[in-house]
Amino acid sequence: MAPFKAQNMSNHAAVSVDGGEVGRAQAMQADAANVALERRMNPILLKPSASATSHLVVMGDEVSSTDAHSYGPTTTALKPVVLEAFQGLQADHDWVIAEGAGGAAEINLLDRDLVNLPLAHAAGMPAILVVDIDHGGAFAAAHGTIDLLPHHLRAQIKGIVFNKFRGDASLLSEGISQLQERDGVPVLGVLPYIANHNALGTEDSLDLHTGVRKPTRSPKPVRVAALALPRLANPSDLDPFTIEPDVDLRWVVRPDELDDADIIVLPGSRATVADLAWLRDNGFDVALEHSKAWIIGVCAGYQMLGHRITDTIESGLGSVTALGLLDSVTTFQEPKVVCRSQGTVGSHPVAGYQIRYGRPVSSDDPWLQLDGLPEGAVNPAGTVRGTSLHGLFDADDARTQLLTDVARARDRIYAPAGTGFAAELDSYHDQLADWIDAYIDPNQLQRIASSALALSEAPGW
Repeated sequence: MAPFKAQNMSNHAAVSVDGGEVGRAQAMQADAANVALERRMNPILLKPSASATSHLVVMGDEVSSTDAHSYGPTTTALKPVVLEAFQGLQADHDWVIAEGAGGAAEINLLDRDLVNLPLAHAAGMPAILVVDIDHGGAFAAAHGTIDLLPHHLRAQIKGIVFNKFRGDASLLSEGISQLQERDGVPVLGVLPYIANHNALGTEDSLDLHTGVRKPTRSPKPVRVAALALPRLANPSDLDPFTIEPDVDLRWVVRPDELDDADIIVLPGSRATVADLAWLRDNGFDVALEHSKAWIIGVCAGYQMLGHRITDTIESGLGSVTALGLLDSVTTFQEPKVVCRSQGTVGSHPVAGYQIRYGRPVSSDDPWLQLDGLPEGAVNPAGTVRGTSLHGLFDADDARTQLLTDVARARDRIYAPAGTGFAAELDSYHDQLADWIDAYIDPNQLQRIASSALALSEAPGW
């Protein structure tokens, strides 16, 4: 089984086994399916930048910038790229599950839709319409979507699922019967809202606070404050802290929210210089300068902690003054670094990936040994640290050492989680699978999926 999303718009990326840049959601899906992440699983990735433009990544490689109007004609050239990627996966796997995006009946954009029902028709695959019922209007949304579609796209919808329902699902029965009678499409099930779960791998920045559970064990947990930057990238770097019962993780947008933090994390950003300006405009520069917390920068966050950033690529602003908390400078250069990496922090193994134009150079001691070379920086006091490695905190031993050191220095009470992060991630995937199995008949899903056309029968674009 393989995941697929023809076009993803997200600043949260991962690196495939062959060094391509793809959406972070597809990395999570590949992990759940127990298959290697590859470029074909997300052939088009749009990464919004500081202005009204997005960086366009095609088959893992960043190729240009685009805006909403100019992207329309581009989609014509991208259609064969998308279909070839999907059909390549289809040839190599028994099952390919393709994820849509946004609304399925954006009739003003159907001619440029690479990811929803036009793709389903071109590839000859059935589709399931998933409707968010949490905010109301779900029956109207389902019927309106089907009604607005041209006949050949409407025919691709073989089932409807209502998602995020709170309450007694039997109250929907009469409405479901009428909807099925009107549209001739079966409702496959109603998925209840999942409350009080630990959401891992969040892709949408709007969902950062969803499922971040509070510490349940320590009376004095280690308090981690992560800055919710406007152009935040890769918030999943912080996921490992959420499994720790002696850690209180929160995302912050005001300097006063840093007052009692033990660790402050400056995460990744798709627009480093623009988010650095946001930090300064909102007073974070002063708060960080006077903070007694340990401060950690990841990728763009590491670059912001230095003295200066010279950027002629992302922002085009040239040389700008950074926060000055590490003795480092960063220069943006091409080609873009996109790679998987592994190494050590002290004696502890770590692994992850790098996605960046910035090349930090530091006079401080390195924090890691990465791919056989010194990497990152640590100030002389050991309280300010930076690295370009995404996924550093996934490593249980390295994370435990960091939290133990901070707890000792800050008079907190910490003991490591009883289950490692990889095991927690597996358990999370199993919970989602069990959730679907409990409310939707898997045999019915399989029958629908089996109606997909063979490669040779797909009508194409």
